[in-house]
Amino acid sequence: MKLLERPEWNALLDHHKKMHSVHLRDLFAQDPARVEDLTFQAAGWRIDFSKNRLTTETLGLLQSLAKACQLEERIQEMFSGKKINQTEGRSVLHTALRNQGNEPVYMDSQDVMPGIRKVLERMKGFTKKVESGEFVGATGKRIKHIVNLGIGGSDLGPEMVYRALYAQRNRGLDVQFVSNIDSSHLVNALEGLSAEETLFIVASKTFTTQETMTNANSAKSWLLENLGLGEAAVAHHFVALSTNNQAVQNFGIDLNNTFEFWDWVGGRYSLTSAIGLSLMLGLGVTCFEELLEGFYEMDQHFLNCPLEENLPVLMGLVGVWYNNFFEAESVAVLPYCQQLNRFSAYLQQADMESNGKSVDRSGDKVYYQTGPIVWGEPGTGGQHAFYQLIHQGSKLIPCDFIGFANPVDPLGDHHQKLTANLLAQSKALAFGKTTEQLKAEGCPESLLPYKEFEGNRPTTTLMAPKLTPKVLGSLISLYEHKIFTQGVLWDVFSFDQWGVELGKQLATDILENLNAKKLVNSQDPSTQSLLNYYFNHQE
Repeated sequence: MKLLERPEWNALLDHHKKMHSVHLRDLFAQDPARVEDLTFQAAGWRIDFSKNRLTTETLGLLQSLAKACQLEERIQEMFSGKKINQTEGRSVLHTALRNQGNEPVYMDSQDVMPGIRKVLERMKGFTKKVESGEFVGATGKRIKHIVNLGIGGSDLGPEMVYRALYAQRNRGLDVQFVSNIDSSHLVNALEGLSAEETLFIVASKTFTTQETMTNANSAKSWLLENLGLGEAAVAHHFVALSTNNQAVQNFGIDLNNTFEFWDWVGGRYSLTSAIGLSLMLGLGVTCFEELLEGFYEMDQHFLNCPLEENLPVLMGLVGVWYNNFFEAESVAVLPYCQQLNRFSAYLQQADMESNGKSVDRSGDKVYYQTGPIVWGEPGTGGQHAFYQLIHQGSKLIPCDFIGFANPVDPLGDHHQKLTANLLAQSKALAFGKTTEQLKAEGCPESLLPYKEFEGNRPTTTLMAPKLTPKVLGSLISLYEHKIFTQGVLWDVFSFDQWGVELGKQLATDILENLNAKKLVNSQDPSTQSLLNYYFNHQE
């Protein structure tokens, strides 16, 4: 049955007619137990849904829709290794990468856990060799600089986590991340580095990714030019995260320093695979293991907890409520934690590449909104940038506020002021400021329309005691499974990304023109004009 034909969907439509004009001020006034009933805890997180435009009845109706869409069965299918990525004929087993239990995980009747543990042990062994100085550069100097060359999931996840846990970094190593094919990204990263002390991690499953391999080849040229020791030096300064052993060998990398991962690991879900080698080197083995524990705890919660108390499910259902019934087109993720300054960017890929689909699992066009636009910046900087639109603009933008009871870097009263702003913003968005309140304060009549805050802007507040590796792991897992939940309800394949392919294909065609420095094949009139501009203005 198609989504829009389900009686549970129509029940939500009827419920929305009753709820769409109800104000949060009234919902709080009518229900003294609202906060208690709409606050849930698991895996180190407390999530308060009470400032959302919904009731326990709303959640019940959404849960009925989830059951009708067989969400519980779909969760079991993913964890069991069934090939739910049907357009690519693959299982989806990123959860196996952080499995801390002793139970086997099967894919095509084969337990994948021995292979996962083998790679993890090899990563640990290599990290310890670098830390101890057993693994050194071509001239015998210890490695001090790590440069991760990747793109998409091979870059966004590791960089986000490294920045988030920077306070726990390995003091003997610094890590940089290069993804953009724009030469400035690599040039700036290499500035001031000693080639003798630099190790490059090339993260490309196929070892053919255009951006990554362009940067890798340029890094190789830089290394050889600065060392002057010949091709043999490459093996002392490059490692590979790949499955293409032949291409890795041709590049000059020792296969003993090549770490595999599998086609059932999607790029945007891969940071706990060998793709996380930069994290293990930069943060240490213990920190990486604690990160895995946090992932596993939330994974198990998602797998085993009833829908009624399941945090990722509840997050996903609330998102569907706004996306499809209030027609909100975006969601703002607002961490009040500078360490999470790349978290929103990371979620953009995780969410928008997963559920940015307009065709359902049967291949039919959908006639409802699927994935939202995900955006945001850390507080309090965002308050002085885009919060005006959230507070008084014409668009409804649900917000996720993320905060912690304790700071990573205590300093005076900074954290109290940061937290005060977090709580104040969610309060202001929910309750606003009425004309009557403004008049009581003596606001001039002419300014009343401008200073009134309608409120009734929905927010969800996520809080944990402190940002630790384990807490971060559970947070990432929370959002991963929220995305999965929404994909099930929208009836889309969340684990393919065919939308990125066409641009890659056309870039190859256009590159032929650019390399020839003239038009050698026909383009559309606009592209031809832009190419001519490029040719005429090259120095």
